[in-house]
Amino acid sequence: MRKQLMKGNEAIVKSAILSGCRAFYGYPITPASEIAEAAAVFMPKAGGVYVQAESEVAAINMLYGGASAGIRAMTASSGPGISLMQEGISYMAGAELPCVIADITRGGPGLGNIAAEQGDYHQVVKGGGHGNYRTIVLAPHSVQEMADLTALAFELADRYRNPVVILADGFVGQMMEPVAFPQKAIGSSMPPWAVAGTAETRPNMINSLHMDVDDLERHVRALEAKYKIAEQREARAEEWCTADAEIVLVGYGIVGRILKAVTAEARANGLKVGVLRPITLYPFPVVQFQRLAFNARAFLVVEMSNGQLVEDVKLALNGSRPVEFLSRVGGNVPSHEEVLNFVHGLARRTVDEERMANV
Repeated sequence: MRKQLMKGNEAIVKSAILSGCRAFYGYPITPASEIAEAAAVFMPKAGGVYVQAESEVAAINMLYGGASAGIRAMTASSGPGISLMQEGISYMAGAELPCVIADITRGGPGLGNIAAEQGDYHQVVKGGGHGNYRTIVLAPHSVQEMADLTALAFELADRYRNPVVILADGFVGQMMEPVAFPQKAIGSSMPPWAVAGTAETRPNMINSLHMDVDDLERHVRALEAKYKIAEQREARAEEWCTADAEIVLVGYGIVGRILKAVTAEARANGLKVGVLRPITLYPFPVVQFQRLAFNARAFLVVEMSNGQLVEDVKLALNGSRPVEFLSRVGGNVPSHEEVLNFVHGLARRTVDEERMANV
C-alpha cells in the first residue's frame, strides 16, 4: 500500500482498524481529539462502532463492556481524561481484559494547557489507579510508529490479557508524516474467555472482585507472574550510534528525535555520543541500559517533565554510571542548542574527572 500523509492521531485509528479493532468509546480532549474524530469517521465504515460517551468515566466503563464481549476495542484521551479513567483501568487489569488506550499528553498538573508535555509518565507507567497492577506502555516517536505500535499494542493486549497504553506527547499526535500500512487487515475471533450473550459463554465470568483474601492473593500473584513474563520478553528500545558511545542520551517520544539530531552534530565535532530511546516504558529496557553502561562514562536523560523517566534510568543503572538530567516543562520542548551545549559541558566534565582519577 502506498504511503499516506496524516497526523499521528489519525494513524492510530487507521492502524487500530487494520488490527481488528471494531469499537471505540471516547470523549474528545485536546490534543487527542483527532483520534475520536477519525474513529467516528472510519470505525462505522469498517463495520465497527463509535460511541462518544458523556464523560471519560463513562468511556472507560464502556470499554470494559466491549472488551468483555471479546471485541478488540480502544479509547483515547489526554492527562485530565486519563486521570478520570484510572479506576476503570484498574478494573480492566484486575479482570484481565485486553484493550488499547491512547494517551496524547498535554501540560499539567490540573487543566494545565494544551501544549505537549511528558508529565503523565508516572500516572501511566506506574499504574495510576488502585491496587497491584501494571499496564504495558509503548512510546512512539514518529507517525509511522504511532501506526506500528498501535498494531503491536493490540497483539500485546491479547497476549497478556491486559490494558496496553500508547503514551505519545502532543507533538507526535499532531505532526503529519507519511505512513505505510500493512497490505492486509487482521481479522478478529471470539476468545474463549469472553461473554457473548450465548449459552456457550454463560459460564464465563468477567470480574475483578475477589472477596476472599486468599483468593485475591492468588489472583494478584498470578498477575505478577504474567508481568514478569512480559518484562523478560517484551522490553524494547532503539539504540542509535551506541557501539562506541561514551555519553548516552536517553529520551522518548519527540525528545528521541531531538537527541538523534544532537548526536549527529556532536559526533561531527568528535564526541562519542549515542542515543538509547526506550520504546516500552513498561516493561522498561533495563538490560540495554546495563549493557551500554560497560563502555559509557555517563548517561544524560532529557525529558519534558520535572523528572519521571530519570528515576527509572537511575534504577536500571543502579549507581554504575552517573546520570545527568535536563528537562523542560509547561509545554516547552528542549531545543537542539541547549541539549548540545549540555552535552559539550558534560563531555568536558567527564574528561576532567577521568584525568583527576588517574592523577
